[in-house]
Formats: sequence, C-alpha cells, structure tokens
Amino acid sequence: MSLFNTTYDVIVVGGGHAGSEAAAASANLGSHTLLITMSLQNIAQMSCNPAMGGIAKGQIVREIDALGGYSGIITDLTAVQFKMLNKSKGPAMWSPRAQSDRMRFAEEWRFRLENTPNLDLFQDSVVGFLIDGNKVVGVKTALGLNIKSKAVIITAGTFLNGLIHIGDKSFGGGRAGESASHGITEELNALGFESGRMKTGTPPRVDSRSLDFSKMIIQPGDLNPEKFSYSTLTSPLKEQLPCHMTHTSLEVHDMLREGFDRSPMFNGRIQSTGPRYCPSIEDKIDRFSTKERHQLFVEPEGWRTNEIYVNGFSTSLPEDIQDRALRLVAGFENVKFFRFGYAIEYDYFPPTQLKHTLETKLIDNLYFAGQINGTTGYEEAAAQGLMAGINAALKIQEKEPFILKRNEAYIGVLIDDLITKGTDEPYRMFTSRAEYRTLLRQDNADLRLTPRAFEIGLVSKERLNRVEEKQSKTDLFVHFLQNASIKPSEVNPILEEKGTAVINQAMKMFKIAARPQLNFDDVAKFPGVSEFISTNNLDREIIEQTEIHVKYAGYIQKEKNNADKLNRLENVSIPKNFDYFKIKSISIEARQKLTKIQPTTISQASRISGVSPSDISVLLVFMGR
Repeated sequence: MSLFNTTYDVIVVGGGHAGSEAAAASANLGSHTLLITMSLQNIAQMSCNPAMGGIAKGQIVREIDALGGYSGIITDLTAVQFKMLNKSKGPAMWSPRAQSDRMRFAEEWRFRLENTPNLDLFQDSVVGFLIDGNKVVGVKTALGLNIKSKAVIITAGTFLNGLIHIGDKSFGGGRAGESASHGITEELNALGFESGRMKTGTPPRVDSRSLDFSKMIIQPGDLNPEKFSYSTLTSPLKEQLPCHMTHTSLEVHDMLREGFDRSPMFNGRIQSTGPRYCPSIEDKIDRFSTKERHQLFVEPEGWRTNEIYVNGFSTSLPEDIQDRALRLVAGFENVKFFRFGYAIEYDYFPPTQLKHTLETKLIDNLYFAGQINGTTGYEEAAAQGLMAGINAALKIQEKEPFILKRNEAYIGVLIDDLITKGTDEPYRMFTSRAEYRTLLRQDNADLRLTPRAFEIGLVSKERLNRVEEKQSKTDLFVHFLQNASIKPSEVNPILEEKGTAVINQAMKMFKIAARPQLNFDDVAKFPGVSEFISTNNLDREIIEQTEIHVKYAGYIQKEKNNADKLNRLENVSIPKNFDYFKIKSISIEARQKLTKIQPTTISQASRISGVSPSDISVLLVFMGR
C-alpha cells in the first residue's frame, strides 16, 4: 500500500524509547501502525548512559515486560552486566539494573520492530498535523507528504527545537550528530497548547585504551545475575564486563571552576530547568562545595567497542576545560576523547494538558509520550510510550481505556504524577514517589500486570499460564509453612546459631521463618522443607516470592488495606467539565487548580497541589457522598 492512499490507525512520531514501545504496542494490538523517525539507523538510541533500570527504574522495566513491551527482552539480549541494587534493604527497594551494549541495543530494537506485524517504518521528519475540527487526522512531513491516520502519538524526545551547548558554542541538534526537529512546537502552540523549555546534559565518551584501570576500583556484576524479562526468550548472562569507579579531587574541582563562567548549564545562558537528581559536575561542585571528591563510574559501551561512558561527569564546560580536568582524575592521566560532554535544551509540554490515557485534552486522538511530557530517562519514556500505544489502539477499536492506578504499578504513579501534579523540572521516578512500594516490587510485576495485559490481548495465554503457575506454587509453599509445625529440638540449634530466641514448644514454621535473623537457606533445613521444594519443583523465583510474603506479610496487608481505601475514592467520579466555581465553599486556589487539571475522580482531585482535605470534604458532600 502507498503512503499516499493509506489511512493508518496510528502514526507514531519519533523512534526513541517511547516511540518504539508505542509503535510495538499499537501494532501488537492489531492496529495498522506507522513509525516515522528522522533516522532509521538510530531507533531506540541510548543517547545518554548505556544502561537500563536502576532505583525504581528497574521496577518500571519489569512492568513494561509484564505488560508485553519489549524493553526488558531487548535489555537481556544486549546486556554486558547485571546488578540487583539495594539488596541490603527490604525487597520494596530492590531494583534491577543492566549495562547494555549500546550498538546492539539499537540494532535489536530495529530488528524487533521490522519483524512486528502491522507495523511500517518510514524515515522523514514530521513538521505539522492534519486537524479536522478538534481531532487529529494525520501528519505533515518535511518531504511535503500528508499522511492520514486515526490517531497520532508524539514521542519527540529532546529533538523539539533542540539546541546543543559546549562552552561558548551552541548549535541546533536533538542529539550529538543529529539535527533538531522544527515545526511541531509552533503548530501545537497555535492550536492552544502551552509549552516550555528544559535542559539536560551528558558526559564525555573516551577511549578505554587510554585509561589505567589499575588505579580504579573494579565494579563487577552480580555473581548469580538475574534478568529483566519474565519471558522464556532470554537467559541470565554467562559472561559480564566489569565497570570501574574512580573519584574527582580538589585539584579537579579547582580546574573545573576555571571554566564555570563559560559553562552554559551553570552561568545562566541556558534559562531552562535541568534534572535535579542528575546534576552536571559543575552543579555538584557548587552545591556540595564541602565535598572533596565525587564518584565517577567508568562504564563500557559494549562488548566490541573501546568507547567508555564517564558516568557522573555530565558537563557543558568548554572542551579545553573538560580535557585538562579529566586528566587530573586517577586513571585518566592519558585520556583520549571520542567526544566531549554537552548540554541540550529542548521544548516540552506541561503534562497537565493530558488525560490518564496520555491523550491530549485539547485535540482528540492526539497523544504525547516521553520527554515531551517533561520526564527524563529511557525507562520513564518507554513506559509512557507503551501506555500511549495501548490506549491509542484501544480507542480506535472503540474499547475501554487501559489505565493503571497508583497501587497497581509504578507506571500508574508516573502517569498520575505527571497529569495531576505536572512538572517544571525533568521528572524521574524514585521508590519514594510510590506510596504503595511494598506492593509494587520488581519481583511481582508479572503477577500484578500480566493478567491485565492478557485481558487486552497484549500477552499470550502461554505467558499467562506461567504467571498463574508461579502464583499457585507460591501459595502452595506459603500454605505448607502456615500449617506445618516444628518442634524445639528440631529448630533450636538453628535459632541459637543465628542469635535469635529459642522456642520451648512446637510452633508453625511460618512464624519462625518470618524472623529477620533467618533466611531461606536456614528454613530449608527445617524438617520436610527441602523435600517439599524438590517434590513440587519450586525454583529460585518461587522461593524468593514465598520468602518475601512470609517476612513482609504484615506490611503487605497494611498497604493493601490503604490501597482499598484509596480505591473507594477512585470510584467517586467527577462529571466531565464540572464547574468548580459554583462551589463557593472551596478555596479560590482549589477552584483554579481543579478547573485547570479537570480530575476525573475525587482521589485524583485530592492529589492536586493546592487542593486541601477540607476542599475534598466539600466535594464529597457535593457529589452526594
């Protein structure tokens, strides 16, 4: 079929992490989808660090995978190292992270998309939209094509009027070596959308052959690495590449300060807001002036390349300052640069202009996903792309929208934060943002979300069966521990060895296994436990699930109870276009904020900044509750 006479179901604009997940989800739900990107060679490019996951971000990748997205699978297939972060803390904080082979990651995404049914790819730049009334009906491209569609998803990343800065120099670009995108912001502004500017930075890339790793601290991967994807398509790594750690020094800081007046991220030449939690090296030295050194992580970019990512040295300082300062870092004395660090500023659209489906409130069937919504990070972008792709496809098929609540997924927290609270600085996910993080663990994302994905047709029955088997085997093991008793003579030697109180009468295994001093290697020594595990073919994943349930049962139940209370407010709907100004007994600020955000439920209204508990009480009365 020709582009000139085809009306697509969904057009996705941009081929980054958000665009790739959006296109895959839409196509896999049966919608005829077109992905338009400025460069087919750079699909799903890792513009910044060559890694997926991390604190809270790893949970998001597991959720994407549980919902049928591709990010977890592709990370596993292209990883060079895997680590489970925060293992010394409770399981709500455990977060998987993988270093990836940058080139293989993009290549694998390209092959995956090319082999996805219902999905076409096209290289061009979108410069505007076809609008009919208040509905989008297609896009206009730089080649002069008008391509029709029933829905459009914009995932433009940092490319909207992108401007790159290195020292005193600045030039247009959406990423090093790639041009910026022009026209989209201007057209959206003309349609009535509000836009702003944000900034971010990236460190230099250097040649590993010029570094002295003997002066650095080796950072190996996990001894028994896990993987991201729950599918059977991937396996844990057998070999891993090490990362390394080194530090800046007062001498390095003094050298960097010589260029502060020439750093656009620091001297005010870039007025837009940068990421609070991933500051430039200039910001770190200024904000933490009493610190004598900062960590730098030396991360390989892949199996067969010498390129190194200098994590922690994000900068827009002039090239000569970058060169002189980095040579003062231990192990970098003879460093050779592949490219210098730089800052980039770009347009974004405050996400309060969106619905929970990521459809815009102003224009029907137009969706925003990724950094256009003010987020930072591959994982946050991919999650939004997945949800936008799902919802665009479902709307066209006249099906109910797919919305995740705050107690169901980190993805639900992410989207609700964005559209309810908005953001005026690059938003990144943290475990602290999720009030139900004990429920939203990385280990149970499949149990939480795969049944939901199966309902809409995004995962197979085979995959659902594996999830159901995991749940049933976990329940079986928990039931066994709850009902099996153990005598003092059988368990006291173990309890004494672990320095915890002995028992003087028979007790249920569950109660003893819940003690923090014991791990499940100890529990496996209880009479009959090893035999039960062997007979029922319980693998490490089942044992981990059971251990978490046993040790954290009280916390999990408490959070479930709190979530149930929240859901009662989620069920109190607010009529569309409700006139808050007719309720004189709520504050003026609340009326203004409620009118702007247009929350769909009382629960969402309660999370808007400036809306007080007393305002919510008045609304509940007004809604007849």
